[in-house]
Amino acid sequence: MKHRYLGRSGLKISEITLGNWITHGSQVDDSTAHATVHAALDVGISSFDTADVYAGTRAEVVLGEALKGQRREQLEVFTKVFWPTGRGPNDRGLSRKHITEAINGSLRRLNMDYVDLYQAHRFDNETPLEETLRAFDDLVRQGKVLYVGVSEWSADEIRAAVQIADDMGFDRLISNQPQYNMLWRVIEAEVVPTSLELGLGQIVFSPIAQGVLSGKYLPGQAPPEQSRATDESGGSNMISRWMREDVLTAVQALIPIAQDLDITPAQLAVAWVLAQPNISSAIVGASRPEQVLENAKAIDVVLAPDVLLAIDQALGDLVTTDPALTISPSTRP
Repeated sequence: MKHRYLGRSGLKISEITLGNWITHGSQVDDSTAHATVHAALDVGISSFDTADVYAGTRAEVVLGEALKGQRREQLEVFTKVFWPTGRGPNDRGLSRKHITEAINGSLRRLNMDYVDLYQAHRFDNETPLEETLRAFDDLVRQGKVLYVGVSEWSADEIRAAVQIADDMGFDRLISNQPQYNMLWRVIEAEVVPTSLELGLGQIVFSPIAQGVLSGKYLPGQAPPEQSRATDESGGSNMISRWMREDVLTAVQALIPIAQDLDITPAQLAVAWVLAQPNISSAIVGASRPEQVLENAKAIDVVLAPDVLLAIDQALGDLVTTDPALTISPSTRP
């Protein structure tokens, strides 16, 4: 496994991060989840991403159990705060109260003394940004958090946060976690240039478009059984926007490109993400250990300019690029 610096910080993370959104605590049983984490460790993946809201807080518990006994210094563990984790009015958002209580809950569930990266899961339009950043800075000074980042923030929101951190002497943000893949490129026009300027790195999720770019979903045919598109616990809702005939047909045109490189379409998708500017790591989810092993091989794939051009030509105008689509809720959910 190869590692990259996260933004302009001194922290190195693995080029592949194992994420447990949807899978751990919900889609797969705990023993399979543990086996998947151990498979990731076996191939040198050291970075693991979760969030308090995943599987109603169960995902953090499963990850903590799976990593039990590992040398903590060899891991980079990321979690997040924002979405509701309870029914109370303060069980959500980025207020000082919720951030303080949320990190304590996350550390308890992970069975860890600190997390390497704590991320604001969305921008909170109901809390002063100064309050959020001061609360994050306090956690850094307490040693509960080593670095802070955000997820799905716009370029303007990132710039405002960095300016406030500089003015008030807080630790700067070092990362953003957006959705990014061949089909969804909304960060390219504004977020990536801003992040390059200000020193943030991208840890991107859904590099395979939740499985669509694997090529296993065929136009005109029902999704394979036990695939994400048939998962009624939430996976099918997440993937539904890609399950269109025009998208599935275009994705089939990527298969010959992958075959010419002697790789799978999923490996092609991950390799494409890692070849783009400002990418520190690609988050892959896996419901089976063998999926981790397959995706990890993407780090050795080099995509020549003609291959990148062929990918763009195959997808054509199906690619979404509008930066205005990076949106956080106007009110707390």
